[in-house]
Amino acid sequence: METMVLQPNPADYPRIRTALKYYKIASVITGTMLLLLCAVMVMKYVFNVQLFLFSPDGFAVVEPIAPEGVEADFEPAGFNLFRAILIAHGWFYVVYLFSNFMVWSPMRWPFPRYLLLALGGVIPFMSFFLEVRTAREVNAFLDAHSEPTADAGPGSPVTPTEGSNA
Repeated sequence: METMVLQPNPADYPRIRTALKYYKIASVITGTMLLLLCAVMVMKYVFNVQLFLFSPDGFAVVEPIAPEGVEADFEPAGFNLFRAILIAHGWFYVVYLFSNFMVWSPMRWPFPRYLLLALGGVIPFMSFFLEVRTAREVNAFLDAHSEPTADAGPGSPVTPTEGSNA
């Protein structure tokens, strides 16, 4: 018995191209935020320091981590960069998941493919590789299945459509 592979609906091709643009932007932003998050995690958990910006002591101040249980008593003044990157990555990851869905759904890929795309936002560097691979694959599919348009430019061959009197 032969299994049927679902193909995208030709009416969805313009929507897929738009979704792919958003996916590419979201994957680069999410991947960059993840790398920043990894950097501040190394600062915090390996070197036991955190970075505060706009502190009374200077533009950027590296402070030691407060002892466990008394963190509130030792909160340095300034903008906590670690916390900001953590929150920003979390929200960008939600946008990234939404952009994954916007490409995955009309392409009619199997669910494990969506899970693979989702992993791009939690495994460092993976979103960059997936972005290139996914964009190449989607563009190749759309280019192979799209019909030439009638307004392709001067000198372009235009084939008459069915039912026309040409």
